[in-house]
Order: sequence, then structure tokens, then C-alpha cells
Amino acid sequence: MKDTSQIIVGKAKLEVADKTAEFPILQGTDGKMGIDIANLRAQTGVIAFDNGFNNTTSTLSGISFIDGENGILRYRGYAIEDLFNYASFREVAYLMVSGKLPTLREVKQFSVYLTEHSMIDEDMHHFFAGFPRTAHPMAILAAMVTSLSSFYPEITHDDSNFDEIAARLISKVRTIAAYSYKKSRGYPVVYPQAKLSYVENFLNMMFDTPNSPYDIKSEEHQIHAKILDKILILHADHGQNCSTTAVKLVGSARANLYAAVSAGICALWGPLHGGANQAVIEMLENIKKDGANVNKYIEDAKTKNFRLMGFGHALYKSYDPRAALAKELLDELTQKCKINEPLFEIAQDLERRVLADDYFIERKLYPNIDFYTGIIYKALGIPTNMLTVMFVLGRLPGWIAQWRELMGNGIKIFRPRQIYTGPGAIEYVQLEDR
Repeated sequence: MKDTSQIIVGKAKLEVADKTAEFPILQGTDGKMGIDIANLRAQTGVIAFDNGFNNTTSTLSGISFIDGENGILRYRGYAIEDLFNYASFREVAYLMVSGKLPTLREVKQFSVYLTEHSMIDEDMHHFFAGFPRTAHPMAILAAMVTSLSSFYPEITHDDSNFDEIAARLISKVRTIAAYSYKKSRGYPVVYPQAKLSYVENFLNMMFDTPNSPYDIKSEEHQIHAKILDKILILHADHGQNCSTTAVKLVGSARANLYAAVSAGICALWGPLHGGANQAVIEMLENIKKDGANVNKYIEDAKTKNFRLMGFGHALYKSYDPRAALAKELLDELTQKCKINEPLFEIAQDLERRVLADDYFIERKLYPNIDFYTGIIYKALGIPTNMLTVMFVLGRLPGWIAQWRELMGNGIKIFRPRQIYTGPGAIEYVQLEDR
């Protein structure tokens, strides 16, 4: 485990019955402090209870910094706004997995890796054939990522060529994601092309068909590629959330990177996590069917009869900085591509009313990133069942970085304790006597 001696700033005392115990107080670079209770049970005989782990950390991490009170997000120290405005997704992915922004030479080499490893083994195509047409793309993606370990088994966190290992996974997951969509539609797969960039390849693999070629180099589709590249940056990492914790939980058992990422995909699938952007679209469609009566749904939300999806966040008590940037993308996309979509108008009306309503202001329920990304993806032509898959593509570099950091810190298997609330000892009764 990573040495904590350099960040100890004091001690905390805890009295339990007739025992008094002392625990180190740790301070991060952001000034926030935590109490190291690793020896709580050994010193006092009791354990801590924290439902949902909202006040508990199991790791030290230097990847992403979040200040929810002030709406700040940084990757490896860099403000999300700067990365969004000046960097490409390739640069941010490199930053995540290597710990530093790439030089021009390094980003070119990373791009070469992304291109070289974009294909998947032809034998894996048989796996796709085994899924029913109705299979959700997330189910296919999770299974296929696990299967990658059979084709590319050698992977270590301290490999001198880890950049290539990371690029291989990032590139192949992108290809698998596009193939998963084609499978769900019953369309033939489209192979990646060496002449296209990472995002261009994805869009081409998604939308190109034999009877309707997709011109990725058209002005409109180049705008789409730029918008998608920026969205992926916004999703690259976000602290120790549910899916990242799943990645690290599985990784703590010394499971390989593929198994850990597959666990993250399954966790992200949940509607309270990565599935929230899909829930936003479904909510807006329901409002549209109900005559676009936004006031009705706002009032129902106040009486707890309805939950407004895309508002509020477990960490942000101010405007989600990613949401503000995503809103910029939505404005750019609708203006440049002259998109007229009723759902966009409903979303804008809903946001205006919520931000002007004291009920939501007092509860600090601001739009989060999920409120905008689903709408943007819809404008790009991404179907609803692919929205969480898009989240995976963005978050993958962060998962890889978190897995690598865990391995580098020295693995201690995650093993939470419990407070048992079941029945006491019960005498066994033979079957014939029951």
C-alpha cells in the first residue's frame, strides 16, 4: 500500500466504552483531511458503518480532483476547461494512462498504436454471432472485453510499453462498441480504416452501410467528429465513483485489466450511474408525448411523484463544470448543423424553469452532465441503447489509469466487513420432523 507517512498531519481520538484509540489524520493536496481507520477494529474491537461508502475512501489517488462545492474538476492537475478547449481525446487518454501530457512525438506514436490495434481477431466475430439480435450493446461489450484476455493475455501495469497496451484496449473497445451496435441492428460490420482518426473511425463503423455510404469527411460529419471528441474528454475520469470502484475492487483480487474493465462496464450500465443519460432522453420523450407540459413535471418532482433525471449530483453542489461545457457543445451543434429537435426545446425550457425555481435552488439541484450528453448523442444519430456505451468509450482511459495506479500502489484486496443483522443460532431440524 502507498506510504501515507508524508501526508499525516495529526491524530484523532475515539472513545469506545472504556477504550481510547488514536488514528492518523491524513491531508491531501487539496487541503481536505481524512482519518485513517485501518486499525480501528484492532484497537477498539469495533468496525465503522458507512452505508454507500459516501464518507469512506479505500485508496489514495492522484488521477482526478473534484471540488463539488466550487464546481472544479481536474485531470492530473489540469483543469477540465483547459483540456476541453485545447486538447484532443487522444492527448487526454495519454495523460490518463501515463500521468503526463504527451509531446508531439508521443501523441503521434499513441495515434499509431490506436490505428495499429483497431482490428479485433477474426475469430471474435463468431462470438458476436452467438448473441441474440435483441441483446443490449452493453451486454455484448462487457462479454467481449472479457474475451480479449484470451487473445491478448500478456498485460502488466509496469510494462515499459504500457502506452501501447492501453492504446490497444482503448482502440479495440471502440471497435467492439461499433460492432455491438451493428449486431443489434442486424447490419454487416464495418472494418476500421487506417486513414481515419479514432473518433472518425467510430462514426464510420457505426453509420456506414453498403447501400448508404457514410461520408465522414463531409462538413457536417466533421463537426460531429469534433463534438464527439470533446464529449469523450468530459467523461475520461471522475474520482472513485461506482464503476471505477468496481474496476478497482476486481483489480484488487489481481484480476487482469480486461476483467476489471468488464466489471466497470457492468456497473456503469446501471440507471443510477452511466445509464442516467438514457433516462434523461426517455424522460424528455415522455414529456413530449404529454404535450410538452414542463410545469406539470416540475410540480410532480416537488411532490416526489416524479424524479427529474439529469439534475443534481452526489458531489457537485454547484453547476457541474462538465455540464456547462456540454451545453456549449449542444449550442454549437444545433447552430452549425441547423438541427430542429423538439426534445432540445423541451430540455432548454426545463432547465430555465428549474434554475429559476427556489425549490431546486435551495436543494442545489443543478443540471449535471447526463442532462446534456444524451441530447447531444441523439443529435449525432447515436441511438438510445448506445448512450451508455458512449460513456464507456470516454471513461475507459480513466479506468485503465485507476487500475494501473492500484497495481503500482501495492495491492491489498478489497474486503469490506459487515454488521450482521440476521437470526442468531438456530437448531437444525431433520427433514422428516419439519
